[in-house]
Amino acid sequence: MIAMLTGTIAHKSPDHIILDVNGVGYRVLIPFSTYYELPEEGGSASLQIHTSVREDAIQLYGFRTRLEKSFFQLLISVSGIGPKMGRDILSNIQPATLAQALSQGDIHKLSAIPGIGKKTAERLVLELKDKVCRLDLSSVPAAELREIPTGDVMDDVASALLNLGYKEPQVRRALAGLDAAQGGSVEDMLKQALKVLMK
Repeated sequence: MIAMLTGTIAHKSPDHIILDVNGVGYRVLIPFSTYYELPEEGGSASLQIHTSVREDAIQLYGFRTRLEKSFFQLLISVSGIGPKMGRDILSNIQPATLAQALSQGDIHKLSAIPGIGKKTAERLVLELKDKVCRLDLSSVPAAELREIPTGDVMDDVASALLNLGYKEPQVRRALAGLDAAQGGSVEDMLKQALKVLMK
């Protein structure tokens, strides 16, 4: 089982990267929280890896910190939460905020995440409230936002939000309130759009 990979970023997008490790390209699925902290293509990165094995596929999920990986593994231990949903949850909410919502039983905040209804939010709180208290949250890093070359920033943001499970009308409303003319990066625009959608 692969637990960690270190290599050169051959390709970077909001939902996955291709990590070149000694000439072998690994496709690693990532949450936005990890994407925000990765260097540009050509830079080197080290990711904590969760290997998901199914009958029809082996998928790698990568995280910048052990804490993110721990949260991911906690999330997918809950019945009904698969790896894709676990990654989507971490893309929508930072580990420290998620820990707070779980420990305080904040059903409203959790059910605002796409794909998480009230029942799933209640199940998350029930199963993870005690477990989350045992995680070391002192190591939560401040996200270091890095500029990336802009192609069509708003198209990239819209695509990322749709992949997260938001409906097209929601995405259009969120993007209408953003100003791409100010030269924001994909990371900046995603953060702003997610803040609008989580209200």
